[in-house]
Amino acid sequence: MAADPRPHGRTVLVVDDEPSLRLLCRVNLELEGHRVLEAARVDEATALLDVETPDVILLDMHLGTGSGLDVLDSIEARELPVRVVLLSGTSDVPPGVRERVDRVLGKPFTLEELAAAVADDPSGRLRGA
Repeated sequence: MAADPRPHGRTVLVVDDEPSLRLLCRVNLELEGHRVLEAARVDEATALLDVETPDVILLDMHLGTGSGLDVLDSIEARELPVRVVLLSGTSDVPPGVRERVDRVLGKPFTLEELAAAVADDPSGRLRGA
């Protein structure tokens, strides 16, 4: 069996209602060697979690009429071994929510910050970490 050319690749689920942000994440993370899944709504995300166990979930706080907290509840109820990076357009993320996620990545973010969030880079380059 041939060695995987992307030995450090992770499966990443991007949950965001903005198609342009999902595309930005997909293109850049795939260039980094990751497999990327996408969901625009809470029901899409939870349906994917029925059949996939991603390594990392990039989760928007506000999903149109839905809430990223509903997806977070589903992740916790399933006891999935996954890192959750909360994507937020505001710096006002309540402490109780911050405690439930591994990182908070403020929008807009740089491509370096995106890659570091998925790689779990402890260098401190992540805003709100």
